[in-house]
Amino acid sequence: MADDDHPVDPGPADGAWPRIQISNRQRGTLDEDGLRSLARDTLRGEGIDRAELSVSFVESGEIEELHERFMDEPGPTDVLSFPLDEAEGPDGARHLGDVVVAPAEAERNNPADPEGELRLLLVHGILHLLGYDHEDEDARTRMWERQERYSGVRAS
Repeated sequence: MADDDHPVDPGPADGAWPRIQISNRQRGTLDEDGLRSLARDTLRGEGIDRAELSVSFVESGEIEELHERFMDEPGPTDVLSFPLDEAEGPDGARHLGDVVVAPAEAERNNPADPEGELRLLLVHGILHLLGYDHEDEDARTRMWERQERYSGVRAS
């Protein structure tokens, strides 16, 4: 609720919700605007509008460290999701969590189309934040259908 001391944040400077924060901590070039749009479209497609999401693009060494520390699994991975269960902030937006993607691992996964793989991984990470998983065949089918719909890329 807004009052004179605590006005409601009108939202991102570009006027677009959900708010997507991108941190690029890797050496390669990225289409940050395109990836931000993809993240927004994915969230909107899932019925989520007034929310915040943090996305980090990192080197293989950084994601390997996170993978070992938080998943207790050795070696690098391509994407990790860290959901948050926070209440709405003062601006009425819910912070969904963090998605961490390693573009070098995306390129290793699919050298013929690393940009497509990056899109797929971003959507995959977002869907995990929203509670999707691929532990059984039905859940996997449901998640893969959404990944393909939003990313435009078929998972192999």
